Amino acid sequence: MSFTNELLNTVLRHAGQEVSRKEFLNLAGRGLAVGVAAGTLASCQSDGPAKATAAATPTTGTPASEVDASTIYTAPSGQQVPSSEAVSPPAKVPAGLDKPIELEAWKSDVDPKSGPVPTPLPPDKRVGYALVGLGHLTLEELLPAFGECKKSKPVALVSGSPEKLKKVAQQYGIKPESCYSYQDYEKLKDNPDVQAIYIVLPNSLHAEYVIRGAKTGKHILCEKPMANSAKECELMIAACKQANVKLMVAYRIQYEPYNRQVRDMIRDAKFGKVKYIQAQNSQSSANPDHWRHKKDLAGGGALPDIGLYCLNTSRFLLGTEPTEVFAHSYSTPGNPLFKEVEEMMTFQLRFPGGIVVDSITHYNTHDSRYYRVNTERGWLHLDNAYAYTGQQLKTSHAEGEAKMQNQITIPAKNQFAAEMDHFSECILENKQPHTPGEEGLQDHRIMDAIYQSARENRPVKLPEVKGTDVFRGPEPKQA
Repeated sequence: MSFTNELLNTVLRHAGQEVSRKEFLNLAGRGLAVGVAAGTLASCQSDGPAKATAAATPTTGTPASEVDASTIYTAPSGQQVPSSEAVSPPAKVPAGLDKPIELEAWKSDVDPKSGPVPTPLPPDKRVGYALVGLGHLTLEELLPAFGECKKSKPVALVSGSPEKLKKVAQQYGIKPESCYSYQDYEKLKDNPDVQAIYIVLPNSLHAEYVIRGAKTGKHILCEKPMANSAKECELMIAACKQANVKLMVAYRIQYEPYNRQVRDMIRDAKFGKVKYIQAQNSQSSANPDHWRHKKDLAGGGALPDIGLYCLNTSRFLLGTEPTEVFAHSYSTPGNPLFKEVEEMMTFQLRFPGGIVVDSITHYNTHDSRYYRVNTERGWLHLDNAYAYTGQQLKTSHAEGEAKMQNQITIPAKNQFAAEMDHFSECILENKQPHTPGEEGLQDHRIMDAIYQSARENRPVKLPEVKGTDVFRGPEPKQA
């Protein structure tokens, strides 16, 4: 393509001078051929042809400061737009799939640092899950969460509804031959795509399906509460040990970043020793026919369903075990929702060192999910502590005459994805889960004491447990 006289005259006028990028683009934007123009202009500049050649052929990893890559892109239709040479920014690329690529720094130290880039395993390397039960939690939270997983994928479904099973399988790309009824549950044994089973059923079915699942040789992730009684938990643990499969209880709070941040600040004595904790987890229910309001299916009411979060999270934060409980239960007479299960449970846990945890859980109030950790020199307050999203962490302490109140913001992560990826990590690396069956068993033993205290209207002593994080496995890797 030849130059117009106007461009040629302009180039000659600027011989030996630097042409600005803006002027160059203005000239090139009139339909002039950038390749020849850039070469002609560069040959007239004092730096000679070497600089033009280097600028025209940037290499991968070339710093932007060394690239003068103004170009024009010409579409097949002839339309032209300003562009630039495509170059790859400097980066370190470790060989391992689990090692993040390290990109060049661009933020200053005055802003929060970016986390490592995601390191998802290739799909064929991820742990395949069979989800048992297609209710609210599976459809609203778990299946969507797989989109944020790095080590986990859904490969099979188990349901008592053929219509629901077919539709969900089509939506999530599950093969028809990997869809099972409850009667066909044991056939998971013959599915090589399945390494883990996630039990998402009413509480009364947990023990049966964990025991049956263990016999298939697949590892088991079970929703909380672990079962309807401590005895059932013991049988579940024994079955998994006999089958040599891993058992984990889905305590998502222990994998959620804000709760883990509070745990770390407590353990580091950020504001001194903990003195007492106030915890509340309440919500409103409306369907008396739902399984949560049937004692045989749920095992109880507000306590095992949502009050368990107050109990387990307190144990998780402090790392120690309570020595005594004192509780009170109430249900509104005549309310059909609470003919079989408790509406409200308030309970006090006494921990070593004089620490007291006051908790209340309710099935008939507007939702409220928070706790406040009161310490010697300040407090930590987490709103929406037990919710799926929306955690807000605030702290308070004094500095001289000033009362300092701060809000801590942490990058959000999907709790269910973090929980499932930890279990996948345990399977891939053959290690014990952070929240094994023993963790669930301990909660049931304490809940049994809470119910006893409420019935007898007196404090109930608990067996002494010495040590820290006695019932937990190794810490999960940072997500």
